[in-house]
Amino acid sequence: MIYRIADTHDWEAAQASGYFASPDLAAEGFIHCCTAQQVAAVANRYYQGQGTLVLLEIDETQGHVPLKWEDLTKAGELFPPVYGRIPRAALVRCLVFKPEVEGVAHFCSIANSCASFTGLLT
Repeated sequence: MIYRIADTHDWEAAQASGYFASPDLAAEGFIHCCTAQQVAAVANRYYQGQGTLVLLEIDETQGHVPLKWEDLTKAGELFPPVYGRIPRAALVRCLVFKPEVEGVAHFCSIANSCASFTGLLT
């Protein structure tokens, strides 16, 4: 599984179109994604203070998700950017992120239940 922190508007568009695509696909040619272990660091680095976020769990083995592992930050850490739209069939779960008062994203293990997320029925 790989993960994408996304704006709720992008998630709503995916539900309507059958594919997830975000502004970074048009701007950079790929959709930024990460592993479960990278979610907290990515959220704290890029998404502090944003209140309309969801965490998408993506099964990269479903629906021909075109990804390759790359060191995008040149820091020796591999990330799984997706080079194309992500089919709705590959989106396993959508979790709503509710930032804490100070705006910092405190994510817990994906495998455990977490008070910071509320599961959405799809």
